[in-house]
This record gives sequence, C-alpha cells and structure tokens, in this order.
Amino acid sequence: MSSEFGKNLRVSVFGESHGNGIGVVVNGFPAGESVDMDRLLYFMSRRAPGSSKLTTQRKEADLPEFLSGIRDGVLTGSPFAAVIRNTNQRSGDYKGFEDTPRPSHADYTAAVKWNGAADMRGGGHFSGRLTAPLCAAGGIAIQILARRGIRIAAHLANIGGIADEPFPVFPDVDLFDELNAMMFPLIDAQKAPLMQQLIQQAADEGDSVGGEIECAAIGLPAGLGDPMFEGVESLLSAALFGIPGVKGVSFGSGFDCVSMRGSEHNDPFVVVNGKVQTETNNSGGIQGGITNGMPLIVHAAMKPTASIAQPQRTVSLSRMEETKISVHGRHDPCIAIRAVPVVEAVMALVLLDLLS
Repeated sequence: MSSEFGKNLRVSVFGESHGNGIGVVVNGFPAGESVDMDRLLYFMSRRAPGSSKLTTQRKEADLPEFLSGIRDGVLTGSPFAAVIRNTNQRSGDYKGFEDTPRPSHADYTAAVKWNGAADMRGGGHFSGRLTAPLCAAGGIAIQILARRGIRIAAHLANIGGIADEPFPVFPDVDLFDELNAMMFPLIDAQKAPLMQQLIQQAADEGDSVGGEIECAAIGLPAGLGDPMFEGVESLLSAALFGIPGVKGVSFGSGFDCVSMRGSEHNDPFVVVNGKVQTETNNSGGIQGGITNGMPLIVHAAMKPTASIAQPQRTVSLSRMEETKISVHGRHDPCIAIRAVPVVEAVMALVLLDLLS
C-alpha cells in the first residue's frame, strides 16, 4: 500500500482512523526554516472535527507530536516525522461493515483487495482523518512558501448547487488573509446562511451534500513544471485525488471550456509594468503543464459523504444476498467544509516540491 507523493519533497502518510495514531513523514523539508507553532495549530484547527455544528462531533485535539526533523521550532533537514494520537474512537459504530459494505465507500474494495485483513474501523486508512497529518505537513509548507512570496487560499466555491463568487483574475493578499481566518470560507459571506441551511437540512434528513473547493496560489514564478506527466496539473491532480472524497479536479475554467470557443477561452497576453501577464485566466495559471506567472487556480469536487443514516441497499458478503443498512455515528453531512485547508495543504506541498 503506497500513501506517498512528491519527488524532491517526499510526503508519506500512515495510520488508521481508529488505530493508535496517524502521522506523516516528510523527506526534503529545507533545513533552517522556522515553524510558527501557533499558526500551524490554528491552520490544523480549521480541519479538526467538531469545529462547528455542521461537522462531525468526534472530539480530537489533533495535536501533533513531533518525533524528528524539528528542534526548538526550526526544521533540521533530517526526515520530519509527526504523529497524532487517536483518543476518541467509537469503533462499535462501524461494526458489521466488513460484511455489509457501505455504498460508495471503500469497505467493499478494501475487502476484495486485502481479503478482510485491512483495519477498516472508522474507515481505516481510507478515512478523512488521515488528512490531519497532511495538514500538519502542509501547514509548515505554507509558512515556507509565504516567506518566498507565495500565498495560498481556498474557499467553498459551491455547496449543493449554491455558488460562491469565484476568485477574481488577480486576487490580493487581503482577500487571502480574510479567507484563511474563516472556518466557513466564502468570498460572498451572504451565501453562508443559504449553504449552512442546506447542509443542516441534509443532516436532519439523514443525508449529506457535496461541495466544490476553489484554491488559488499567487506569487508563483513562470516556468515551474514540465510537459505531460510532470506537468503542474498532473502533479497536483495526483496528490489532490489522494484526499478522501475528491471526485474531480480541474484548473482555470475547467469543464466550462467545453462550451466556449477558442476566441473566448484563450487568454490574451499583455504587458503591464514591464511584465508579461494575461488579461483573463481561463488557463488557471498553467499552460503546457508549466506555470505562466498568473494565479494558479484549481477546483476540487467533493462527493457527498457516503456514510448516511438513510436506509441504503447493499449486500451481505458472507451470505451473498441483498440487504439494507443505515449508517449511524458521527459523520460530516458535508465533508467539503473541513477539506478546504486540506486542499490548501496539498497544494502547498506540491508547490514546495516543484520549487525544491
């Protein structure tokens, strides 16, 4: 089982949702970089369970224990390792799923691949809980990138069909600071009550709702990446699809490009203050797999949470007959909310890898 990505900055995630702990190992963090622990813990708190009534009420402090690679708040250059202890498991909520797999969850495919040997309590290694150590590593990468003039922010672009305003062609640092300070990040704050009402309605009905996250990076130099399989889109997509629940990734105008003509989609080049840039950014800051100096714009589509209380059709693997299940326990009615900082973290790790 491989749960790692990166070339110069190699990131590996380990653990299971209801095991003793979860963690991350990073090879390639630059030595001598300081880590603001208060900023890191705040960043991780945006992903933490129980952060609002619209998320799972599983209570976990999500405090990382640093095992190596950092001393007195400074990265040492040796492999960085951090572990987060699991303290609030309720494995009984998941009893039986090894025989009656949840629809659209990894219960069935894990059973097929590992013949029942995988620890699937709480979703096991497939759980969104594994994104906590990703945020520990990504939060550090975000701080390193900021010192190099590169900033990252994301917002909830769409929840169940209710859309937020998109990033402007040239988002500024003030907007990024505002979004980074929000637990429910939106550009148009007036959309928050509508989105939250929809999520609560789904939860009350024992259901869930999907969402879309738009993430941007500014300050990137032109020329990062390579064509085809080493392109920025390829590397980011591979890492983003490692986030549990991501079902689609696009850049710039994304799938909207299919309804556009070339004369609409092409980004005209202009010179502003002696610098080449484009008037529009349908390319999302990437052309031919290589950054062009414009803001990098990526969209990640998150599926509705698979674990819902409504009765669903499934099968009993032991009896090989159809049956029904209802999933109870502590589950997010909309996983996109807590995934916003995770998308930021993954983008930061991939970009730091490209710059290494």
